[in-house]
Amino acid sequence: MHEFKYKNNQLYCGNVRVESLAQRFGTPLYVYSHATLTDHFIKLRDAFSAIEPLICYSVKANSNLAILKALVKQGAGLDIVSGGELFRALKVGCPAKKIVYASVGKTDK
Repeated sequence: MHEFKYKNNQLYCGNVRVESLAQRFGTPLYVYSHATLTDHFIKLRDAFSAIEPLICYSVKANSNLAILKALVKQGAGLDIVSGGELFRALKVGCPAKKIVYASVGKTDK
């Protein structure tokens, strides 16, 4: 499912004209589709369901809380590299057992 489509030479996200969002909120503007995001995650998860993987989204890639929450709600884990990202992961309700902390340059202190 892709919610981004052109109709009459205008880009839409679902039933919303992206230009109207730009006029309302200004540019640059990031527009996400919850339906597209979750659909793609579910397809990935289901493709590997036989081996029951923990699919982790990199918080570094996009730390938007709404995106993180949507993915966690579908069963995703989160890949983090900092205390700030840990805060965000916990804030969106990611279970600790689904948080992967992997980063270079960290010490025991």
